[in-house]
Order: sequence, then structure tokens, then C-alpha cells
Amino acid sequence: MPAPSAPGSPPPDLQAFAVRLRRMNAEFNRIAQEFARAHGLHHTDVQALVAVLDGDGEGGALTPGRLREHLNLTSGAVSACLNRLEAAGHIQRVRDPDDGRVVHLHYAAAGRAVARAYFRPLAEGTDAARRHFTDDELRTVLRFLDAMSDELSAVRSTPSDP
Repeated sequence: MPAPSAPGSPPPDLQAFAVRLRRMNAEFNRIAQEFARAHGLHHTDVQALVAVLDGDGEGGALTPGRLREHLNLTSGAVSACLNRLEAAGHIQRVRDPDDGRVVHLHYAAAGRAVARAYFRPLAEGTDAARRHFTDDELRTVLRFLDAMSDELSAVRSTPSDP
């Protein structure tokens, strides 16, 4: 683990953040790819499972349409992905009781147990890393991660020039 910056030292530059974010992203991708391979899933399936786990961002269940937007896939690709995940016991599609046209995606109990067992070392590592920081520092880290997610979402949403 890198040593903390000494008081009075210059703040980390953009490259320092870029390198560490890329390194962390590469590790997350490696873990997700290993989970996918171990369970006969596509990498996109794992991305879908994470999205279903996180829900709609407002405390509710994700819908296939929101998942399509989140993954930037076609409706057909999302349907194929959901069919694979449902057949493997990872998710359930549940019709909204008030509007049968709306389908909510839920992590199935069996799929949740498989993911929880596989990702337990990641959760333990995250908890160990958190213990190196004060509550105020952790709140700052969370604010930074939220801001990064917002910026990445804005970049993804902005059409690029051909």
C-alpha cells in the first residue's frame, strides 16, 4: 500500500489518479471475468448481475429497459442475457402487481448465495482497506467515487465526433 502523502507535500496529480483508477478497474474486471468463466457466463452477464444487484439507483428493482440503457445494449441482447441469467438461476423476472406490463428484475436467492460466496474475499479486502481510513476520509472517498461515476456517465452520454 502506498504511503500517505506527507503534510505539505503537493497533491496527487491527474496521472496519479488515472493510474490508480485504471489499476483498480483492471482488478475488478479480472475478478468479474474469473466469476463469469467459473459460472459459464459472459462478461456482459456479470455486468447485468451487478446492475440488478444495485437496482434502479433509487431503491427499487431494475427493469429490462433500464438495464438496456445501463449496459448500452439492444433489446435483443438484453433479452438473451436475461434468459441466460434466469436459466442459470441468477435472476428472477417478476411482473409488477399494479401494472402487468412492467417487469422487475431481482437477484434470485440461489444466485445471490453463489455471488456472495465468490465475492466474499473482495468484500473482506474492501473492509480491510476501509479500516486504514477515518470516517471523514471515507466520506471524502465516497464523494470522490460518486463524482467520478457522474463524470464517467456524462462522458458516456456525450456523443463523440466520428
